[in-house]
This record gives sequence, C-alpha cells and structure tokens, in this order.
Amino acid sequence: MADHKYTADSIKSLDWKEHIRLRPGMYIGKLGDGSSEDDGIYVLLKEVLDNCIDEFVMGFGKQIEVECDGQVVTVRDFGRGIPLEKLLDCSSKINTGAKYDSEAFKKSVGLNGVGIKAVNALSTKFDIQAFREGETRRIEFACGDVQSIDKKNQSTKEENGTQITFVPDDSMFKKYRYRNEYVERMLRYYTYLNRGLVIRYNGKRFRSKDGLKDLLEENISETPLYPIVYIEGNDIEVAFTHLDQYGEDYFSFVNGQHTTQGGTHQAAFREAVVKTIRDFCKKNFEAGDIRGGIVAAISIKVQEPVFESQTKTKLGSLTVSPDGETIRTFVGNFLKEKLDNYLHKHPDVADALQDKIQRSERERKELKGIQKIARERAKKSKVHNRKLRDCRIHLCSKHKEKFKSTLFITEGDSASGSITKARDVQFQGVFSLKGKPLNTFGLTRKVVYENEEFNLIQAALGIEEDLEDLRYNQVVIATDADVDGMHIRLLLITFFLQFFPELIRQGHLFVLQTPLFRVRNKKTTLYCYDETEKEAAIKTLGRNPEITRFKGLGEISPDEFKHFIGNDIRLDPVKIDANESLKEMLKFFMGKNTPTRQEYIIRNLRFEHDLVDEDGKEEDALSTEDTSKSKKSSNAEESVSESAAA
Repeated sequence: MADHKYTADSIKSLDWKEHIRLRPGMYIGKLGDGSSEDDGIYVLLKEVLDNCIDEFVMGFGKQIEVECDGQVVTVRDFGRGIPLEKLLDCSSKINTGAKYDSEAFKKSVGLNGVGIKAVNALSTKFDIQAFREGETRRIEFACGDVQSIDKKNQSTKEENGTQITFVPDDSMFKKYRYRNEYVERMLRYYTYLNRGLVIRYNGKRFRSKDGLKDLLEENISETPLYPIVYIEGNDIEVAFTHLDQYGEDYFSFVNGQHTTQGGTHQAAFREAVVKTIRDFCKKNFEAGDIRGGIVAAISIKVQEPVFESQTKTKLGSLTVSPDGETIRTFVGNFLKEKLDNYLHKHPDVADALQDKIQRSERERKELKGIQKIARERAKKSKVHNRKLRDCRIHLCSKHKEKFKSTLFITEGDSASGSITKARDVQFQGVFSLKGKPLNTFGLTRKVVYENEEFNLIQAALGIEEDLEDLRYNQVVIATDADVDGMHIRLLLITFFLQFFPELIRQGHLFVLQTPLFRVRNKKTTLYCYDETEKEAAIKTLGRNPEITRFKGLGEISPDEFKHFIGNDIRLDPVKIDANESLKEMLKFFMGKNTPTRQEYIIRNLRFEHDLVDEDGKEEDALSTEDTSKSKKSSNAEESVSESAAA
C-alpha cells in the first residue's frame, strides 16, 4: 500500500473565492450551459435579483432593469443602494450583509451573505456600483479578485440603487448562453409574487396586477372546471383550481423564491386543503380524490427561512418565525377561515369542486378490484421481474447523492444489455420494454393497472400513491434514433402526460441523446450527435477517417456506452408548454384524425441530404414525391413518430 503522509502540510485553508470555485455545486447547484432551466447561470442571475427584490419588499425601488445579450448580464435596481463604505465587504466577504439584522430585512430570501459573492467568484467580470444620495462608488472584479476600485466616492446624478454587470466564467460554464424563455419566466414569477413591481428586460415590460391568479391563468392551457379560487392574508397568498386531468401540479414560493421541490409550506397546503374541503362538505373524502387534478400556487413569507440547500429549492423551516407558530398551523388556520368563507360565498365553485371529487371517487372505486390484482402481480414481479435492473440508491432515500438516481427505459433487450453493462449500479437502473407500448390516449387510469407493462413501470417508479414516493430523480427514455424509436418515445410520453403530468412538470422526464456517428482514425475516436458535429470531426481528424452510422443502441458496445451515460450524458428535458393545450395536442398527435395528421406531416417534412453510409458512399435523399408516397403508406402511429422526428 502506498505511504500517504498525513502531516500539518496536508491541512489546507481556502479563501472564500477558492472554495466557491472548487465546490460551485454547494452554492449554485449544477453548472450547465443554459440549456436547462436549473443550470447554474440562472442561479447567478437569481442571486443578484433576490437582493433587488428584497429592496422592493422593504418599500424601496419599484422598478428593476435587466439587460442580457446571452453572455453579459446587467441588473440595475432603484432601492437604497449598498452603503458605499461597505461595497467591498458586501461583494467579496462571505457572511457579510444587512440581512442578519432581521429588522432591516425581516422576510428576505438570502440570509447567509453568500449570494452575490458566489456570482463574483464564478464570473470573469463582476462590476458592481452603488448610488446613494448623490454619491457613487464602483469596484470591478475578475473571478473574485479586485481589478479596479474607486478609492473615494464620486459625485453622481443617478438615482439611488445598485447596478451589477457580470459575465459567467466560460471555463466553468462551457459554451453557455442565457435563453430568453427561461429568463423571462423567472422575471414573470418575480412580478407575480410582488404586485406593483415593474421589471424591464431587453425592452420588454413585466408587471402583475393579480399576483398568483395571473400566474395560474398564464400557466393553464386547459379550461378549468371552475374559476380560479384566489385568497390572501398577511404573509400568505393562495390560488388554485382543478383541471380534468390526473396528478397534482404546484407552484410554491417562500419570500419570493420559487421552491421547485416544494417543502414544508407545500406539504402544509396539501394537508390543509383536504381537511378544509372535508369539513365544508361534511364528508370524509379520500385525499387523492380531493387533490386529483388540482393546479395550485402558494406563496408565504417566513422570517429567517431555512432551506435545504444554498440554491433554495426546498423549504425546510417548521415555523413562520423563530418564536412563532408552525407553518403547518399557519397555513391550516388560513385555509380553514378563508377557503371555507370563499366556498360559502361561491356555491357554484363549491358544487363544481364537489362534482369533480365525486367523479374521482367513482373512478377509484371502479379501479379497486383491478388494483388488488395488479398489486399482487407487482409483488411477484419484484422478485422475478427481469425487466427491471435496479440501482442501489434512490430519490426517496436519505443518501446525500440521491439526486443522481436515474432509471433508463429502453426498447428491448438489445439496447438494455449495453446500458446495463455500462451503467453505474449505484445510481442507474434499467427498465426494458417488451416492444411498442399501448397508445393510452383517451383511456382511463384503468389501463395503468390492466396493462402489465404500464403497471410495472408505475411500480418501478413508485408513483402509484404519490409522486413524493418517486424512486428516481431522472426518468430517461432511451430509444433508437429511428422511426420505431421515435414512436416508442412518443407513446411513453403520452402515457406520462395522460396519467402522471406532474412527473413532467417537476422536471423528472428526459430523453437520452445518443451519438449518431463515430468518426475515428488510428489515434483518435470522436462521437457525433448530429451532422454538424460529424463535419467538424472529419475536419479535425483530416483525410479519410472511418465513419460509422449507429442505427440502434444495441450496436453501441458497453465500453463505448459508458461515455454517453456518465459525466458527459446528454439529456433533453421533456417539457409542457404553458401555452399549449395538452388535451388538444394529444388529440392531434395520438387521436384518430389520421388524414389531418398525415397532411400536417407531409407539409412539415424536413430532409437530410447527402447522407454518408458506412462504406463512405454518398446516398441521395428521397425526393419529395417519393417520400410523400412513403408517408401515405405508413400507418397512423408511424406518422406520429415521424412528425416528432421532423
């Protein structure tokens, strides 16, 4: 065994910026390139904005200006401005800030004095300037190191406030780019939660009049079963309605922070809404019947909130204030009074709500016998199920790395064999489909239990009773990049959209990208995911490289596959567009309107020209006429999958 000396020299102390740069995940979650909404570059922006919002909440500055060209971000607020003599400390000393004084920032999001210091350390340029009472001071940093600093205050005619310009470090955030759609959604959420606040972004103006009611109206594409219930009180605001769908969908916030993973306030709301409706109806309805199809938003303000991580995605606080009542009691008492009053004043809403609950109750009772058989079958399958090759650590465990847990859903044994041999058995499980699953469009939940394959998927994921029991953080559809693979992908997405839409809304469903080409010479092998990457690889390797076109996952050896499902895994998140009617979209792509769909496919076909086959010969793409004939002779389901591919 090697002799590892453990001496005083082994003990190292990192300064604040070194620690942030060495362990960025502790401060901003994952790094990413901006293609996913939870990538770190958006957390950097959020940390800067949170300070601006705190000023607004305290009654200072009704407008925030944000500029972003995809790389460089500038944020200007019109609050009180950081005290000029403390500008250096507030931007470069950990655990420094005004938010430890609860009188100054009673219900702030950031309390640890870390936020903008993390932005500073992770940016190649961080320029901060404060304006106060006709004077200003400016400091410019690079990766946390001071580049220039105003030694004394300068005079200014600018309004009070703070301006920060930062450029994320592209050595850490590889090939990053801010996506306008993600930034705009973040800014809209800030305005929903802070009525009267105006945010200007690249010339666009965002403002909300009705808070969480506006949020739900803009995020619901279906017609709700009754008008949105909107109630508010001191430090709490709630809006909800029901849709004709399965699952539960929540938007939860604490002190203006979007808690995407919920927390104690969301759990309190789920419990309290059930109790209040039971008491109002004087019937002991099942909780699942009451909450099934609910879409709700809850926002509360808590003094000195405790989050489960620096990225503040889940609230851990049990009390509203250090010496006050519990969050459970606070939310429960609020709904008991306000929601009960609302239902008495709006009997039409109460009747529609009770009708929805009773329909869910009838369906559940119809399923009872089938569920019993399915559960017995699932128990047997846990011992003998060869379809599931499970991992050791799951999302529902207490393991610190539980968010790595992943389930790959593959088509057939060939594809699952390569993934199974290449996977990380600690965190990656594999579920192998027998073939093409059933098209579930228009079917009731009964099919989930009657169809053995869907029932086994549900059991493997652990989501029969509640999404909180989900066993994997990432559910990844891994199919071949051909027509059959696209079709299977679409059928699985339809299944989840129909019966478990919250799985998608909470960001758990993904599609695995696998390379289409391998380009290599005697020294180097490059894997390419599209034509552009292939052309770049050919230029890099020079004359006459060997080019292989992968037609299916089974063709990729386990030794190769480990590169595609490891640290460099490429996943496309499956998302629901708030402006898209889920029901209409599924009806179009998965319904029985074959002629209409075929016409749409033919009109929207795209072609790949000059494909290179495995022998290096060029193949001409099909002509439009030939391709159209080919599509017309396909059955409706193939047409759907080709539409998705196009």
